[in-house]
Amino acid sequence: MFRNLLFLAILVFTAANPTLGQNQKYPEGIWQGYDGEWLHVSQQLIALAEATPADKFSWRPAPGVRSTSEVYMHIVEANFYLLSVAGGPKFPADYKEGMDTSVTSKPEVIAWLKRSLEVVKQAHAKATAADLHRKVHIADRDATADGMYLRIIVHANEHMGQLVAYARMNGVTPPWSQ
Repeated sequence: MFRNLLFLAILVFTAANPTLGQNQKYPEGIWQGYDGEWLHVSQQLIALAEATPADKFSWRPAPGVRSTSEVYMHIVEANFYLLSVAGGPKFPADYKEGMDTSVTSKPEVIAWLKRSLEVVKQAHAKATAADLHRKVHIADRDATADGMYLRIIVHANEHMGQLVAYARMNGVTPPWSQ
């Protein structure tokens, strides 16, 4: 209810102020549906990885917690896995079990990250309405392919927050915050 009232107030305020925001630049992709939001989080993940010094890819906040490289590679693995459940491409032949902990160098991590983000982008762009409504089964429940794509983007954003915290703990300011 509150969210609806807030949205209505913003619409009324914006309509009454037609020049509002004309000089503001919003990040590319924001409020442009799934593909726009995917573009936004993909750009942020890549920018943050590139801004992080190579020696910080092995950093972890505490013993037993994923390192920076492990978080990125976890995103990679989840992208490929959830996409395969959604009916997209299967894991690449050169992706091997355990790469979430064995791939640790900045260049390799970024290459895999870019690859997985692009595969999700391309698969979603090719998906038809029928593809997205197709029933799938994951873990112990039924879902839709569209639900898998939603899970992919939510998962990426969840770990984006984690990686921003990691970066800031290491003195790295996210490029979009500078």
